[in-house]
Amino acid sequence: MSVVEQAVAVGGPELEQVRRLVTEIPGPRSRELAARRAAALPAGLTSAQPVFAAAGGGGVLVDVDGNSFIDFGSGIAVTSVGNSAARVVARATEQLQQFTHTCFLVNPYEGYVEVCEALNRLTPGDHEKRTALFNTGAEALENAVKYARMATGRTGVVVFDHAYHGRSMLTMAMTAKNTPYKKGFGPLAGEVYRSPMAYPYRAPGGAERATADALAALRDLIDVQVGADQIACVVLEPIQGEGGFIVPSPGFFPAVAELCRERGILFVADEVQTGFARTGDMFACEHEGVVPDLITTAKGLAGGLPLAAVTGRAEIMDTVHPGGIGGTYSGNPVSCAAALGVIESIEQEGLVERARQIGTAFLGRLREIAASSPVVGDVRGRGAMIAVELVRPGTTEPDPAAVAAVVKYCQERGLLVLTAGTYGNVLRFLPPLVMPDHLLAEGLDILSEAFAAL
Repeated sequence: MSVVEQAVAVGGPELEQVRRLVTEIPGPRSRELAARRAAALPAGLTSAQPVFAAAGGGGVLVDVDGNSFIDFGSGIAVTSVGNSAARVVARATEQLQQFTHTCFLVNPYEGYVEVCEALNRLTPGDHEKRTALFNTGAEALENAVKYARMATGRTGVVVFDHAYHGRSMLTMAMTAKNTPYKKGFGPLAGEVYRSPMAYPYRAPGGAERATADALAALRDLIDVQVGADQIACVVLEPIQGEGGFIVPSPGFFPAVAELCRERGILFVADEVQTGFARTGDMFACEHEGVVPDLITTAKGLAGGLPLAAVTGRAEIMDTVHPGGIGGTYSGNPVSCAAALGVIESIEQEGLVERARQIGTAFLGRLREIAASSPVVGDVRGRGAMIAVELVRPGTTEPDPAAVAAVVKYCQERGLLVLTAGTYGNVLRFLPPLVMPDHLLAEGLDILSEAFAAL
């Protein structure tokens, strides 16, 4: 049995937790698959890494050539409980043996109800809630806007610089960055307005004025430029994801929520990337005690199976007429079973606290790197959602070339890292919350070497 066959046979949390390189990167089998891919897939569908996966579990990903990589990406914060987590696999397998689909809009099933009950319990606030399930984060955001528009009778949507909310027609308009997300796909949906973000590192008036200046701009947009009575909702990520893991300056997130309440505007927290223990709280809203009117979740919800949700105040969620919300695959029963396994894993394995431990380890090492590396402009993040922003030494000018060099160095040595940022100059780190300490330390050692090599 080959190394790859052994990895696939074992898989999951039983997979050997070791970094191992047996070929050049990418290896011959990955290169062969890349050639097949080029002939079968459209050019616009790209991948960040050149290696094809064969197995995963714990903190490693094994490719088709038998190389075992330390995974600092978690499929973009999706496999937070690990790839093939035992509870997820057990619940999903049991459901697969019962039935794969009925369409909840035709024949409902208990798993859908259980997930909604769990989200109503777990999301911030002790008010009465309702939850509806969907397939993707973008779908959840679109439906949150639908709920907000129905509940308020208004149409306007306010979002922020550096935001990312998806690639569907409405969420493309809500997303800030043009290339690659919006370029050539217009005209985009209307009634979407953008306000400056309280981005401490790049605040025009300095970090100490970031909150006050961004709030002043938001008030002007709402009260003067658009009119509060025209705005259905303000949508904000507690930590901006694709925009570069931007942690808003202190006080901004709760101040936006309060401003919405004062003007009768619904506040939507986009927790698609930050939710489910990733930031050291079950939801990132909790860090500053914010209770949103609506909250969207996806990525980490079902351990890699497609599932998303909108959870909100009952009086808002109940405004939509029967049949106005739903979809053929929304709340698929296997995905629901997986989500229940994810929630059980987080609660039974103490993964909220584990995210805090990972964050402490990352921030300590990255600040050491920053002290000796002039390309590091900013180190930021919360829990196991950490980033470094790279700039040309002595300036704040973005340096995406340095990011590419670090990624390549790490990849060739068996460490998978992701990039982000409006300017393409951010390294982001999203390790599985079940990653063992020895792999975490080894990955950080490689990262240190990558910066030294610059």
